Amino acid sequence: MIILIFFVCHWYISLFFQTFFHHRYSAHQMFTMSPRTEKIFIFLSWLTQGSSYLSPYAYGLMHRLHHAYADTEKDPHSPKFDKNIWAMMWRTKLIYVDICEDRYPVEPKFKANLPHWPAFEKFADSWYSRVMWGSLYVGFYFLFATHWYLWLLLPIQFVMGPFHGAIINWFAHTIGSVRFKMDDTSKNLFPVDFLMLGESYHNNHHSHPARANFGIRWYEIDPVYPFIKLFHWMKIIKLKPIAAA
Repeated sequence: MIILIFFVCHWYISLFFQTFFHHRYSAHQMFTMSPRTEKIFIFLSWLTQGSSYLSPYAYGLMHRLHHAYADTEKDPHSPKFDKNIWAMMWRTKLIYVDICEDRYPVEPKFKANLPHWPAFEKFADSWYSRVMWGSLYVGFYFLFATHWYLWLLLPIQFVMGPFHGAIINWFAHTIGSVRFKMDDTSKNLFPVDFLMLGESYHNNHHSHPARANFGIRWYEIDPVYPFIKLFHWMKIIKLKPIAAA
């Protein structure tokens, strides 16, 4: 039971920071925050994502390319160019590394206003950090895993961040429903969004990329949007008017 609670908490907390900070802030700039607050959220992203930490700079850049070149050869993670989800994840990983090493060719406009804390991100993205977190996870399982099948969850926790991204980048472009006709293959995965905190309203998002609330219809509940409104009210962030529409 303890392992399941640990897994579920890690799933949702890690996903929250990915969708709130990496996606809605870094990639889309739906709201603003001070440089100090930005660093706090970079640190919290590392704390919650652990061994699967993703640089908000690299994530934001890749996601901007995804919107600009959706389902073309310039899209960092389009299922159209990979035979399976694992091949797509590996290609995305290679692009991610090239961006982090500043050797991926990209127009300067895609780099504008991306959150970046080079000194800390170099540590957070290092193998030292990943192995440290992975060792803590393994130790936790040794202490509390009461059945062998619980260990099957551990590999997912090692790569939690990319695993979340792969679910949307693959399945929300291959199956699901289309509400808004687009020039890409984006789809909504409404039945499973309770697992994805609004991220699976992918067709909605591609149609309204500046909108902070990914739900469009009354029954499409985006659990992250109330937190955005709360943080705005608390003056932690400032939600842009166009994003609040």
